[in-house]
Amino acid sequence: MTRETWATRVGFILAAVGSAVGLGNIWQFPFKTATNGGSAFVFVYLLAAVLIGLPAILAEFVIGRRAKRNAIEAFGRLNRPAWTIVGALGLFTGMWILSYYSVVGGWVIRYVFGSATGAYFGDPGTYFETVSMGLEAVGLHGVFMLLTAGIVAFGIEDGIERATKLMVPSIVAILLALAVYAATLPGATDAYAYYLNPDFEYLFANLGDVVPFAVSQAFFSLSLGMGAMITYSSYIGGDESLPTDGGTIVVLNTLVGLLAGFVVLPLLFAQQGGISETAAGGGPGALFVAVASAFADLGMAGRAAGVVFFLVVLVAALSSAISLLEVVTSYVVDKYGVDRRVTAFGFGAALFALGTLSAGDTAWLGWFDTVAYKFLLPVSVLLGVFFAGWVLGPVAVEELRKGTGGLPQVGPAWLWALRTFVLLAVVATLLLGVNTLYEMPAIPAF
Repeated sequence: MTRETWATRVGFILAAVGSAVGLGNIWQFPFKTATNGGSAFVFVYLLAAVLIGLPAILAEFVIGRRAKRNAIEAFGRLNRPAWTIVGALGLFTGMWILSYYSVVGGWVIRYVFGSATGAYFGDPGTYFETVSMGLEAVGLHGVFMLLTAGIVAFGIEDGIERATKLMVPSIVAILLALAVYAATLPGATDAYAYYLNPDFEYLFANLGDVVPFAVSQAFFSLSLGMGAMITYSSYIGGDESLPTDGGTIVVLNTLVGLLAGFVVLPLLFAQQGGISETAAGGGPGALFVAVASAFADLGMAGRAAGVVFFLVVLVAALSSAISLLEVVTSYVVDKYGVDRRVTAFGFGAALFALGTLSAGDTAWLGWFDTVAYKFLLPVSVLLGVFFAGWVLGPVAVEELRKGTGGLPQVGPAWLWALRTFVLLAVVATLLLGVNTLYEMPAIPAF
């Protein structure tokens, strides 16, 4: 069977950016910024994205392109069959996240229509409680998963690449327009101060809370530790510069995340001059309620702004979801030769079934999300970084230098960073996260 490839380099970059630019940027990043000290969280996140995220994404690129295989088989192709557990963990992590991510995607679909009709304007909190759990949530979760599987079923060039070429520019254009609109809202100046002026006093007083979430946010928003970047990079040729592509993806993803903050933070500050109690209270639906409250305060203008905002969130969510489903689809197609359409819809159905837990009770969704952020993602990234840095070593450097013109300084500096700073930083993040796992709620009852 002939393996698919990206039709263009731009297609790969946009697909990778699309994988990274999703709910992690527009749902999680602004909310976690609002509830973790604002600028203090942003400061740690930016450091993590550049100093940890970039070397780590290059590690996954090296593994994928060198092996030309999916996230699990890649390690066997590199003559390290014992390390397939790393790929398996990444695949599991991606499926774990997609199961509840799809539920949130269903909420977004509901909020597009709720904005158009003004259905949540009367009581945004009660509206969220009504639509976030139960049969309607299960049904919209199914619709979102069906859309995701449908795109993946069409393959790399005709499905994922074609979709993301449309999605990613649309996301950026609409967010820019919304950011301009948000700048006109009352409280925008205070929002920018909260967002952009680093509060080191808050940071040092809350290191144990801010650092794990900020670093894991960088992993989440860059789709690291989920097998997605290993899988996507397995479809690219050896003449492309991985450092250039990786740097482009990290910069674009970070800019979109920051841009989302310029939209959401002014909306939150427009409510009584600061972060609303709803947003500060936490929970997976906090941002939905807080942003909906802001749109409700704007009357008829809020309907139009709400439709546009939630449409861009929906597009971003789909661009990430297809990358997560592609990981397991690629594995089954490569390994067993099963038809891509059958595989995509089959696993879509399985993940829909698992996601009904989160659709039935948001306590489940919060539990799934906490386990992903504080344990699964850091462990998966840690193992991938260790493998590229200490197991592949010189082989990884050789692969990284392909397509760069043989620049001698590129590989050694990257390898040194992987083996030392990046590895230690991920270990510290994991330990801080695990240390606070005891604070998370018990597994919800069935």
